[in-house]
Amino acid sequence: MAGLWFEEFVVGQRFRHEVRRTVTDMDNTLFSALTYNPAPIHIDHDYAVGTEFGRPLMNSLFTLGLVIGLSVQDTTFGTTVANLGMTDTSFPKPVFAGDTIRAETEVTALRPSSSRPGQGIVTFEHLGLNQRGEIIVRTSRSALMMAQPRSSPPVAPRIAPAGDPS
Repeated sequence: MAGLWFEEFVVGQRFRHEVRRTVTDMDNTLFSALTYNPAPIHIDHDYAVGTEFGRPLMNSLFTLGLVIGLSVQDTTFGTTVANLGMTDTSFPKPVFAGDTIRAETEVTALRPSSSRPGQGIVTFEHLGLNQRGEIIVRTSRSALMMAQPRSSPPVAPRIAPAGDPS
């Protein structure tokens, strides 16, 4: 499904995103290298053995980006203008290579843009969950979304079907 227009979102609308992703050591090493993050807790297995986790932690910004990325196809693919910000981000459980991550999203607020006609602001709450159903990341994200083009026929809001993709 392509992204939704601003008018297609409804407060309380929920999405259980179908695509899941198992994260790897290479993801962690590459992301840490690309972002110049040399923290040994992410890239040094020998160091990580001596920590309370006993192995490297996945970089939390990778985890956040992955969870938002998993939501894109169902929500904002091709219809987002820009991310405006993220708040209330937390990482309640650690993520390790080999974990399989899935995402859920809820629309928590909507408002037409006061400065950009034909666009509106949607606030999403994204949850990332591991293969055990534990929440590993939670964030609130505001995105500037395109309204439906005037040349298109009006659309009714689409409600994502319920169901467990796992």
